[in-house]
Amino acid sequence: MNEKYPEIQVIKSNPSMEGMAYMTPDVVFARPGGEPLKLQLLSPWPSEIKEEGNKKHPLIVFIQGSAFRFPDVYRKIPQLSQFAQAGYVVATVTHRNCLEGNPFPAYLQDVKTAIRFLRAHSEEYCIDTERIGVWGTSSGGNTALLVGLTGDEEQYKTEEYREYSDKVKAVVECFGPTNLEKNRRRMQAGEDFEYKECFEALLGEATPENWERFREMEPVYHLQAGKACPPVFLLHGDEDAVVDYQEQGENFFHMLIDAGIEASMVRVEGAPHERSFWSREVYGAIQTFLDTHL
Repeated sequence: MNEKYPEIQVIKSNPSMEGMAYMTPDVVFARPGGEPLKLQLLSPWPSEIKEEGNKKHPLIVFIQGSAFRFPDVYRKIPQLSQFAQAGYVVATVTHRNCLEGNPFPAYLQDVKTAIRFLRAHSEEYCIDTERIGVWGTSSGGNTALLVGLTGDEEQYKTEEYREYSDKVKAVVECFGPTNLEKNRRRMQAGEDFEYKECFEALLGEATPENWERFREMEPVYHLQAGKACPPVFLLHGDEDAVVDYQEQGENFFHMLIDAGIEASMVRVEGAPHERSFWSREVYGAIQTFLDTHL
């Protein structure tokens, strides 16, 4: 050793690429009306060691809130990458924009199609098809709950990959609308309110049949005692001015429990809608739930 120079630090190589993440961009999973819908796929880095190359990973399907318009599939990638580094495949998915002539159930159908697509391509993307969870924020939270509550229900299936299941094993829901009764009453009374244009677009023509269909957007509508539903993890800020904590969060949590569904909830103290809702503790709680149930 030459004492003239500082000692060189030695770090072992990582031939299995453990803890590293890899991104597959712009994966087309559906073409409703001929227009491609794309997802962004994050995964553990493909191993360079042949015997580990076919290892299957649990899947998280993530839906960014967008007021049921066109989700920004890139917004949460910096945070979602930590789940890929921890061993999950993560697909951040989009759906058709309600303001472009796509009433309910288009957004739900598209997310379910994405789940079936990923099951169909599980070998290519090293996905364990028995360990799939769905996670959404705001309108994406509404979508995640509906996915969990309507697994394989025929009226929400498209023709694409319909031979595969869209059931999931766990649901994470962040500050999403669960009961739209107040919005429905305001629309019927002709009142103005935030995101009214989006709800009118989701309803389509205001006919009695469509008012009933609008109810199907409500997770509370699908709650039935004894109905199968995977475990649900709710997170909601108690200063949310867009989706009320008590009305849409805590009340729905109680309804899940009353319906016999396994559920847990986190109240994020002082948190608004999005922004400072997020923290390392919140992401850690979500990962703990997913680690337990996937």
